[in-house]
Amino acid sequence: MEATLPLLLKQLKLARFRSHWQPLAEQAEAQGWSPGQFLYSLCELELEQRQIARQQRLLRGAHLPWQKGLDGFDHQHLDPRQWQELQGLTQQTTWLLQAENLLLFGPSGVGKTHLAIAITMAMAAQDQACRFFPATALVQLLQKAKAAYDLPAILQKLDRYSLLVIDDISYVRRSELETSVLFELICHRYERRSLLVTSNQPFREWDDIFPNGSMTVAAVDRLVHHCHIIGIKGESYRQKAAAARVSSDQSNPPT
Repeated sequence: MEATLPLLLKQLKLARFRSHWQPLAEQAEAQGWSPGQFLYSLCELELEQRQIARQQRLLRGAHLPWQKGLDGFDHQHLDPRQWQELQGLTQQTTWLLQAENLLLFGPSGVGKTHLAIAITMAMAAQDQACRFFPATALVQLLQKAKAAYDLPAILQKLDRYSLLVIDDISYVRRSELETSVLFELICHRYERRSLLVTSNQPFREWDDIFPNGSMTVAAVDRLVHHCHIIGIKGESYRQKAAAARVSSDQSNPPT
């Protein structure tokens, strides 16, 4: 039986069982475990491995540009209540189950993308499928789908993601051909699936994004109906780093 057991476990796709049953069987015999205890320990190992593998698949499927957690974010220039709200959002998935949105506003370089990535990672760790898109790349995808009369199918495909991240929406510029598809996406996900949107422009300047004012109002209305809004102030991290390098170079001129 022992000779055929590894083959059976392979056919059943129980990889953790296959690699651990023999040492665990020896431990069970030495410590006098019951058959139930032995089986429970094997199942626990298998479940742990599957959860790790699933989280890794979810992270790969999110297509993040890099990985940074919330603990690495400098929140000194963020309102303490908003920081507490962000921490709360990363610790539970209720807001996704209720199809609530999250909007992150602030000037370029203050960490909006970092926060979007950290939240996406936290949701993936809680078994939620997420997808990260630079706004321009998403618009191009939707535009191609619409030209091929395939937009409804693409929108349905994106429904597999509990959270869809649209990063830097402000870089999309008004064009009926381009941004009407973005409006269709917002309407499609309204009260069905969550969006996380980052922007360096306030709502009053979103007329530069959508083809006309009425579409802007309708898009904003849907985004904010069930929504968490976080405003980030401060100086660009990149500008501060560049200024620090210049100051260092001036303090230590080449000899």
